[in-house]
Amino acid sequence: MRLVKFNNRYPQSSNLLNHFFGNELLSAADTLKGGQCFDTPKVNIEENDDAFAIDVAAPGYEKKDFNVTVDNNVLTIEVVKEEEAGNKKYSHYEFTYGSFKRSFSLPKDKVNDAKISATYNNGILNVLLPKKEEAKAQPKRLIDIF
Repeated sequence: MRLVKFNNRYPQSSNLLNHFFGNELLSAADTLKGGQCFDTPKVNIEENDDAFAIDVAAPGYEKKDFNVTVDNNVLTIEVVKEEEAGNKKYSHYEFTYGSFKRSFSLPKDKVNDAKISATYNNGILNVLLPKKEEAKAQPKRLIDIF
């Protein structure tokens, strides 16, 4: 029996499209698949007894690039950063450090707006949203029966 390498029946579409249309069409297709225009950082939101915590995976930025605001019970995390235009010629370029904006509706009457804080370390933006005292979980108490 003869062993034959698998031959993909379809030609590589990227090479074929590049040949006829150039990189413009592929760039648009990459954008639709999650390229530059639709990249938003991934977020984890955690709640414990004392606070909410939002962690935003945003490597490649600096602290000064971030603008975190609270208005009308909506927390907004925004980065306005221009792509660095260099003299390098790339044959393939996927790094993106462009602008983005994410907004989160805060639970009504639970977050102490005055004590919200944020830190940026190792590519992760951590936003701590302390709860108001009345919103914190109260310990279980025994009720006397008369």
